[in-house]
Amino acid sequence: MQPLWLSDTPASAELWARLLAEHGTSGLWPVLLDAHGPGNEFRPWASGELFPERMSSPHAHDPAGLLARWWSEYTKTDEDDDLLTPDKRLAVTAPFGQTWPSPVLRHKPVIDPDEMAAQYARVFTEQHPQARLGLVAAACGAHALTALGWDGPANYDNDTAKFSAVVRDWEHRFGARVVAVGFDTLHLSVAAPPMETEDTLLVAAEHFAFCPDNVWQGSPPYTLAAYAERIVGMNSWDFWWD
Repeated sequence: MQPLWLSDTPASAELWARLLAEHGTSGLWPVLLDAHGPGNEFRPWASGELFPERMSSPHAHDPAGLLARWWSEYTKTDEDDDLLTPDKRLAVTAPFGQTWPSPVLRHKPVIDPDEMAAQYARVFTEQHPQARLGLVAAACGAHALTALGWDGPANYDNDTAKFSAVVRDWEHRFGARVVAVGFDTLHLSVAAPPMETEDTLLVAAEHFAFCPDNVWQGSPPYTLAAYAERIVGMNSWDFWWD
């Protein structure tokens, strides 16, 4: 039995916002769910490609430690790398290179996080009119990812609880909320985005450690500094794992 109630028809942003407001009493986190490609299966949500039994607990993982370990792994240089020389690979993550920077301290939201989430839900449903509504029994949106058994980042790590731990930390530090999830995409609203260059570079480093494809396969130039410029003041963070 899958831990998900899935609507048969496209989602309403108004209903999503109302269900978010009721989460404290219902215990159900609403998620806008997007499908993988055309077809009638609505993968992975209606096709049974969810694996909650494989996941550990988000409480078992230290988000700061995870980000530091992932950063170390993704910034390794290899003389035999056919794509980038060691110098060019280090340039991708300049000014930090292989050195993991200190995380950004908690920011004070300029808007209520749930209100920001409701605003982003309206934008998302306009851009993805085929998205359906999902309800997941979870204490927060971050933990809903693990409860779902979603394995979007499986090409990098097949234990979604680790990603839930990081998103939970972002919920505390940046007023982030899980609004929508796709086959291999994650969409967060952010009530306290970084506004200064230094902080934005630090957040960009966290994004790279969390999902390196945001930088490696995003928009050119494929560098951390360019990515940081694009997320200054952004009230939504989108991640995709190729």
